[in-house]
Amino acid sequence: MTHRISMHSPLTLNPFSIMSKIIALANQKGGVGKTTTSMNLAASLATLEKRVLLIDADSQANASSGLGVDLSKVDCSIYECLINGADAHQAIYTTDIDRLDIIPSNINLVGAEVEMLNFEGREFILKNLLKPLSREYDYILIDCSPSLGLITVNALTAANSVIIPVQCEYFALEGISKLLNTIKIVKKKLNPELEIEGFLLTMYDKRLCLANQIYDEVKRHFQELVFKTVIQRNVKLSEAPSHGLPAILYDAESTGAKNHLLLAKEIIKKNEKRA
Repeated sequence: MTHRISMHSPLTLNPFSIMSKIIALANQKGGVGKTTTSMNLAASLATLEKRVLLIDADSQANASSGLGVDLSKVDCSIYECLINGADAHQAIYTTDIDRLDIIPSNINLVGAEVEMLNFEGREFILKNLLKPLSREYDYILIDCSPSLGLITVNALTAANSVIIPVQCEYFALEGISKLLNTIKIVKKKLNPELEIEGFLLTMYDKRLCLANQIYDEVKRHFQELVFKTVIQRNVKLSEAPSHGLPAILYDAESTGAKNHLLLAKEIIKKNEKRA
């Protein structure tokens, strides 16, 4: 069950708190488990007592419905924020997990990139939108659409780092060079602080020779940038979104829930070490 956070009851805010770590999850190749990772990583970080905001920046709105948001009742989404200048606080909805909030998506986001073309500072709209929220959360995750369009560029411009999910299947590395080139351009021209948080291997099945070959190939290419955690193929992980729940609420003992909890711990440890 979700409800919108009232503008008159803002989140408890420590004026001396550290700014949010903003992480975009991006890969223009569809079907790599990006949205599944976004939802379940957000839920796992919140379970580990981090304050988390998930931005659904994909017009399919799967992350929103997968976390129980009734899209028919959403009157303020990421679309209204990007295009109409709505205050981001008005678009924040709670979820069934404590400390996890979401700014949902909307089918109107399909045409948003065309509408944004003539906006001044069009690449910085999302970055400016998130500034007022930066001390209210420990982590802000952005679930990008499977494209390298203007909204994904906005996400990369707003983010501190990017997680790149890579499916353990044939053609896994196809298109990665294009994404890396986009990241390089964004880093050079729009966001010098942008780093790669890590490559995440998804849909891994250790019984398949091909999956192990892909793992070895990605590890050889990107070395220490590859997360130690891999996300294994898991039926419960696939079933959970149809119930409007992350895997950790649907079945906390499932492999998918445990994998994402390990990933969350790895990210927290990595960032605490850097800090």
